[in-house]
Amino acid sequence: MSESITPAISDRICKHMNEDHTDAIILYAKVFGNTPDTETAKMDSIDPEGMNLSVEIKGETIPVRVIFDHVLKDAEDAHHTLIDMIKKARTSKG
Repeated sequence: MSESITPAISDRICKHMNEDHTDAIILYAKVFGNTPDTETAKMDSIDPEGMNLSVEIKGETIPVRVIFDHVLKDAEDAHHTLIDMIKKARTSKG
């Protein structure tokens, strides 16, 4: 059984995403956060229902909430869901 999504797990996932996958976070914001003009984005937190991003558009930082298509069961589910979402985002971008 994988770990439930606690604040510590959220911090770990966000740190990894912000350090290694900023391009994915920008795509999440553009496609799932309905902010197609996103220039930069940072993952602030993740919970079973969704993720909170800080998105920069034209020099202004705005909060964006992206809701998942299902409630995440655990950290492993979060990992697979984030991967599935980036695949969907890439195909929807053309």
